[in-house]
Amino acid sequence: MTHGWERSGGIEAVELARRVAHAGVERIVYTDVARDGTFGGINVEQTCMIARESGLKVTASGGVSSLDDIRRLRNVSACGIDSVIIGKALYEARFTLQEALRENWSVQ
Repeated sequence: MTHGWERSGGIEAVELARRVAHAGVERIVYTDVARDGTFGGINVEQTCMIARESGLKVTASGGVSSLDDIRRLRNVSACGIDSVIIGKALYEARFTLQEALRENWSVQ
């Protein structure tokens, strides 16, 4: 999506990820804009598919509602997801930053 997520960019996310990987990019942030800010949970399946299909490291974004979302991402980190952006859940005190950091899969 472009223009503040108001217009379609005319390309599927996975195809864009493949193209930027081919151009030498090593990491992307994938945000499911339909879930962003909704507390609907991370779209783990789509995020994983983009990581696998592109070979990129992916930062997941959009929809984090609980520590369970972070745990789900940690459990599928082998697909290429290695980080997450948490916004509204922290602002709305769904959990604390300290609690989220304890779920950090890179230190386990």
